[in-house]
Amino acid sequence: MPTERVTPPAGASAEPFRCATAARRRGDPLVATATPARRWLLIEHPGPWPFNAFASDAIAPDVLGALAKAARSAQARLLMIRRPGRQTVGAVRRWAVIDDDPACGQVWGTWRDSLDLREAAAVVGEPLSDTVGPPRTTLLVCTHGRHDVCCAVRGRPVAAALAARWPEETWECSHLGGDRFAANVVVLPGGTTYGNLDAENAVDVVGSHLGGAVVPEHLRGVASAPPYGQAAVIAVYERYGPLPPEAVRFVAGHPVADETWACEVEVRRDGQVLRLTAQVEASAQPPALLTCGAGAETSATAYAVTSLEPV
Repeated sequence: MPTERVTPPAGASAEPFRCATAARRRGDPLVATATPARRWLLIEHPGPWPFNAFASDAIAPDVLGALAKAARSAQARLLMIRRPGRQTVGAVRRWAVIDDDPACGQVWGTWRDSLDLREAAAVVGEPLSDTVGPPRTTLLVCTHGRHDVCCAVRGRPVAAALAARWPEETWECSHLGGDRFAANVVVLPGGTTYGNLDAENAVDVVGSHLGGAVVPEHLRGVASAPPYGQAAVIAVYERYGPLPPEAVRFVAGHPVADETWACEVEVRRDGQVLRLTAQVEASAQPPALLTCGAGAETSATAYAVTSLEPV
C-alpha cells in the first residue's frame, strides 16, 4: 500500500510527511507493538538529546558502556528522562531502576558526576525487593524529537498535560519505539504502553489506568510479554474488561506453526483466577514509511488473536 500523502492546493506549500499522521490514515494497528523489557534503567539528563540519546558527552564513555552492558544483561530498557518543559536542573540529577513486576520493586538514586552512575549499573542486575519502599508510579512520554519529529510534536503536549495532573510522576523520555503511534506513554511499574494519545485524551486514558481500568483502544501492549503474548493480553482486556493493569498476566507461549503461537494468559478478578489459551497469528502489513526519517518503505508485522478460550 503506498504511503498516503495530501495533495496541496495550487500555490500552497507541500505538507511535510509525518509518520504518525500517515499511520492514522492507514489505520495501522496498535496491537502488540510495545517494546519488550523486564526492567527499566532511567537516567535524568535534560538534553537536548542527540539521535542516540546516550551519545551525550554528559556521561563518561566507560560509564555509558557499563550502563549499556548491565542493561543488556538484565533485559532492561535504558532511557534518558527529563521533566516536561526542559526546566533547568541543578547539579543533582536522578536515576531509577524499575522492574516491570510491581512486586519486584524499584530503586531511585541521584548523581552529580557520571561516575556516580556506576551505582545504577550495579543495581540494575540485582534483586530490588529488599532495597525499596512502596512502589511509585512513573509516567514516561516519548518526546525524542531528534529521533523522530512526531515524538516531539505529539509527545510534548501530552507530557505537559500529564504533568499538570501528575507533576511528580511524569517524565519526558528518549526513544520508546513505535514512532508512528506518537504520542506514546509507558506506565511503570507494569510496562503498560499506550499510543495514539493527544493532549485531550491522555489524561483520561492514564487516569482510567491508574483508577483500575485499562483502556484497550489505546493499548499497544505490555513490555513484560513478547509481541504474540501482548496480542493475547490485549484480547483479554477487550473481551473481559474493564480490568485493572495487574489483573492480566502473560504466562507462557510457544510456536505451533509458521507465524502462529499458542499462549496462556492468567486473569485475576474478584478473588478468582481464570486461565485462558489464545492462538495468535502474525502477518506482514503492506510496505509503508514507518518513521519520519525512513529512507524506504518497510513492512510492519500485525498480530491477530484467532481464538481465546478458558482452559
